[in-house]
Amino acid sequence: MNAILEVKNLTTVFGPRAAPIKAVSNVSFEVSPGRVLGLVGESGSGKSVTARSVMRLLSARGRVTEGSVMFEGQDILELSEKDMLNKRGKDIAMVFQDPQSTLNPVVRVGTQIMEALEVHGVSKAEARERAKELLDQVGIPEPETALDRYPHQFSGGMRQRVVIAIALAHKPKLLIADEPTTALDVTIQAQILQLLADLRHQLGIAVIMITHDMGVVAELCDDLVVMYAGRVVERGTVEEVFRAPRHAYTAALFSAMPSVDGNEDILRAIPGNPPVATNLPSGCAFRDRCSFADDRCKNVIPELFQLSDTHSAACARADEHERDLSPPIPAQVASNSNEASGKEDTPILEVRNLHTDVNASAKGLFRKHNPIYAVDDISFKVFPGQTLGLVGESGCGKSTLSRTIVGINQVTSGSIIVDGRDVTAMSDEDRKHIAKTLQYVFQDPSGSLNPRRTIGQSLQEALEIVGLHGDAALRRSHELADQVGLSRTHLARFPYELSGGQKQRVGIARALSVNPKVLICDEPVSALDVSIQAQIINLLAQLRDELNLGFLFIAHDLSVVRHISDQLAVMYLGRFVETGAAHQIYNAPNHPYTKSLLSAIPTADIDVDPTQRIVLTGDMPSLANPPSGCRFRTRCPMGPVYANGRQSCVDLDPKLIDAGDARLSACHHWKDVTKAMTTEALK
Repeated sequence: MNAILEVKNLTTVFGPRAAPIKAVSNVSFEVSPGRVLGLVGESGSGKSVTARSVMRLLSARGRVTEGSVMFEGQDILELSEKDMLNKRGKDIAMVFQDPQSTLNPVVRVGTQIMEALEVHGVSKAEARERAKELLDQVGIPEPETALDRYPHQFSGGMRQRVVIAIALAHKPKLLIADEPTTALDVTIQAQILQLLADLRHQLGIAVIMITHDMGVVAELCDDLVVMYAGRVVERGTVEEVFRAPRHAYTAALFSAMPSVDGNEDILRAIPGNPPVATNLPSGCAFRDRCSFADDRCKNVIPELFQLSDTHSAACARADEHERDLSPPIPAQVASNSNEASGKEDTPILEVRNLHTDVNASAKGLFRKHNPIYAVDDISFKVFPGQTLGLVGESGCGKSTLSRTIVGINQVTSGSIIVDGRDVTAMSDEDRKHIAKTLQYVFQDPSGSLNPRRTIGQSLQEALEIVGLHGDAALRRSHELADQVGLSRTHLARFPYELSGGQKQRVGIARALSVNPKVLICDEPVSALDVSIQAQIINLLAQLRDELNLGFLFIAHDLSVVRHISDQLAVMYLGRFVETGAAHQIYNAPNHPYTKSLLSAIPTADIDVDPTQRIVLTGDMPSLANPPSGCRFRTRCPMGPVYANGRQSCVDLDPKLIDAGDARLSACHHWKDVTKAMTTEALK
């Protein structure tokens, strides 16, 4: 089929004309109607700049200096701004990564969809009918009512569906989706990927899917372009590239992906960080991170070598078909201690029957108080040298639990014991004890660092808590930098001068500054590229083993947790629904929610049929009004919504019961889950 979009030798630069910085260099690809092109690479590789160049949405300092962008045979780079305005949103539409920032928070959803239609001449009455039709098309229930809601009244997944509805308003021929699922839970990501796949087949539109996740590519895409340092390093069909990647960077992206199979405890992380456009190395930009670079890679920038009619790779050794491109396992990381023995029997952190009422501030003398328990009767232990993985979707109570442990949220009932001391009352002395024993690693490293302080100043500020000043604090800062894999020169830099992975290493170093016994890691890698994510996971595993630290590791992605956890707790709507040894739960989950979370993770395996995955419908119910009986029953793929004879799920609230092998499960029919290990059987 003829391509609807042909990008040829595209070069985009930023900065002054006298000294321009190339962000995209000589990029070429094409996409045809009804096909999905995956555009893959780490942050800074040029993916989004390429998409914005196609859309002509570059900032004032950016400009295309070479190449063409042919859309239906017409070079859109030569169109007037007026003509481009008419084409943008009508023939070519874009879905951005963060729906929260895309939607206007003070304008109703229906109005925002109608605006996209009215700007191209559609009447108000027709626009409202079309908006209702679009909401129904993207799977939002009760579209007539949904039109009059505001963005904050929708979940993250529903907001992304609204953004997709706006993009589809004029039935575009090309849809560019820029990391549309990165900020979403794996369950909601599965819904959005299924939606995009359905729309591609129903509408026949061409899609460019920008991502760093090879699992997303395997599930959704037909063709693949891999970018690094602003250039295309490999291009071909998904079948060809996945079967036999011919560039070391492509193979490294595959190896860095965490897997629920857990064949290797240690992830094969790509060493170092991607180069910045202002300081690219000579020759091949990937050579400093490549295990196979030789003298040819130092001076000459490799051109794309044609391996077949549709497959090419920009590598001096691309024609060496027999070589194994998998990067080596990091030598400095000994092993993950999932099967570790000889650990201490005394927990360093113990939580007993904890309740946290997030509506406690609404109490009043003349009004009835309705408690909302985001943490509802939770108990667990964290031992030195071991990791408890805590998983669940956004809104299940994971972060509320961790914030309650460190005293940010107030305990309603239950107890918290830290290193043998009951700190439930959170007195000043209790808080000092917690600060010396527990430390927090945040999800967003940028938000946790002072932008006006150097990294060294931020570390020394933390060291003042343990009484270190002057030269002693400087020496300790150097030790911490070495410990987390930072250069000592990084201490003189400001946060904006560091990559996301480097900033997260700073966050870990600061947490280690007080010599804690437990680290609480709240989604510490969810904002990072898969390659940098692997580095941080390996670093945390190494520190745990070397320092005998206990970890409470919070995440929504079970594939991430698999590589670092000894014990696992699965949380849903404020409660644990399954707990036990991590390897046992991964091999044979006893709760349908755990099974669904595992099934929702896209895997970089093109032989896996994505239609056999369990895709949970709808969103998590409100904590203020949980369902009767089992809280998961409204979404459960083997519950009363889909199966007859499950009245116990409606009437009886399941408690955690012994499911054998020191495992607990809160499911009336957990034995059926154990037997039903296939999607068809489970449904």
